[in-house]
Amino acid sequence: MMNSLMSWMGDKFAPKVNRLAKNDWIASIQDGILAAIPMVLIGSFASVLNIIRNYWKAFPDLTVINTFSFGLFSVFLAYLIPESLLKKKGHEDVSRQAGMGGLAFFFMLVYPSLPKSGNIIFNLSSFGSGGMIAALLAGLFVAFVVNLSTKHSPIGEDSSLPDFIAAWFNTLIPITAVLLVGWLFTFQLHFNLYKAIQSLFIPLINVGQNFWAFLLIYFLAMAFLYSFGISNWVFYPIMTTIALTGIAQNSANYAAGKAVTNIFVNEAADLFLIGGGGATLTLCIMLAFLAKSKRLKMIGRAAIIPSIFNINEPVVFGAPIAFNPLLMVPMWINGFIGPVLTWIVMRLGMVPIPHEVFGVWYTPAPLYGWLATQSWKGALFQVVLFIISWLVYYPFFKMYDKQALEQDKQMAEEDEEDEEEESSESVANA
Repeated sequence: MMNSLMSWMGDKFAPKVNRLAKNDWIASIQDGILAAIPMVLIGSFASVLNIIRNYWKAFPDLTVINTFSFGLFSVFLAYLIPESLLKKKGHEDVSRQAGMGGLAFFFMLVYPSLPKSGNIIFNLSSFGSGGMIAALLAGLFVAFVVNLSTKHSPIGEDSSLPDFIAAWFNTLIPITAVLLVGWLFTFQLHFNLYKAIQSLFIPLINVGQNFWAFLLIYFLAMAFLYSFGISNWVFYPIMTTIALTGIAQNSANYAAGKAVTNIFVNEAADLFLIGGGGATLTLCIMLAFLAKSKRLKMIGRAAIIPSIFNINEPVVFGAPIAFNPLLMVPMWINGFIGPVLTWIVMRLGMVPIPHEVFGVWYTPAPLYGWLATQSWKGALFQVVLFIISWLVYYPFFKMYDKQALEQDKQMAEEDEEDEEEESSESVANA
């Protein structure tokens, strides 16, 4: 049965899923989010430094750094998504104009106030991860309109006009049409598209903030499908939307003195991804220092440094875990135990639910646990998870090491036979 599952996953399911991940529309969302991640990291560093204020009141408040980095996440997406999509569609000449159109449409979408004083007033919360869904839809809508218009561009590629002038005229009509949509709904019909989008999608995101969604998505993305070589980037738009919206709500609730309840956030999930998906750091340590097989020992030592920083592609595809039943099974077990225990200890209040964005996922455990939860309990929890993952991997590692050692001996014997044959042939020729 296991062989049939592996054959079906490898030959049929995995190629289809990986093709889906490479779809231009999905890939443009992924690219846009990835391009904006450095701003999330900057906000994370500001949040970490603000921990110092808990112990030294004279330390400056760096919240404003977070506001103008992670707090503008949706604004960045509104530009990056249409720009990325037009590039992928082969229309790089109008990609920046599409990005600017995405910005303009998003600003109209969030229903700004235009008092007679001449000022423009935005709700700053809509610029952060709270407006992420609106930014995604705004960016995709603009990308769709501009991409569609390229099939009927008034100025063709064979025109003698300079490229930048051609781009001006080729984007005038589609972006004007987009802005007319925003003008009509926001300033003429006084219909708040932003609230409509939020009311439609927030309940769906809140559904993601439950135990089964947390367990299923992280088990599939970071353990089960990953062990078949299927990139977790397939789930990235869904995971990021739920997680970033969740941490934004947690942060707002904490600042208002309300209960922090969202566990489906990256800061909580990264607690059990010690060494990467499937908590593979313990396996990497076993390979590097306990393996009798020289081949496995070499792989473990080559992968140990990345694993400490939660990068486990070298051990997943080098050991390999992928398509290796002896190592896939413990990876699945850890991929199940991690989310379950994290949900339980946080729901029971044994470990604080994170309330500040901390995107520095490559921070080694247990330091990550302390910084992400701002509590020693988070660090202790990671130590417990490390011990559990060790106990899970160890018996499977011993079996695999024994198997690899026999393979090493067999390969060594074959090499000796080949050398003897070559030596005999050289003597005969002489």
